[in-house]
Amino acid sequence: MIGYLNLILRLVIWFLLTANLSVANIIIGVSVALLLPGSPKSLGRLKDWLRALFEVIVAIPQAYIEAIEIILRPHTQEDVTLERVKPGRTPGLIFLDIFLITFTPKTIVLKYHEDGWYEVHRVRRRKNKA
Repeated sequence: MIGYLNLILRLVIWFLLTANLSVANIIIGVSVALLLPGSPKSLGRLKDWLRALFEVIVAIPQAYIEAIEIILRPHTQEDVTLERVKPGRTPGLIFLDIFLITFTPKTIVLKYHEDGWYEVHRVRRRKNKA
């Protein structure tokens, strides 16, 4: 089951990069997805994949809400923080985590550290001084 999820993830990335759903591009995309080497020693659990897919679904309305907030109320403060990678993440799940962080308008991953950290840039509203 996890192999199918990796294949689907590769195909989705291919179609997002090419923005072409012609028959020839679909054949090329399937070929590339099947020919890319896998990593048999790092099998993700189905539960982690389902949680990540749920987070993608939740991130879509969150992105719209954050975009409207930025338009209506300026965000002038910015921070760069380190966030810990969840333990036992496969490369596909790490990619999805980075995608989710970057998908929302207020955050972007600047760098992934191999020792298990994401460097995240955030914008936020300035706190009013009373």
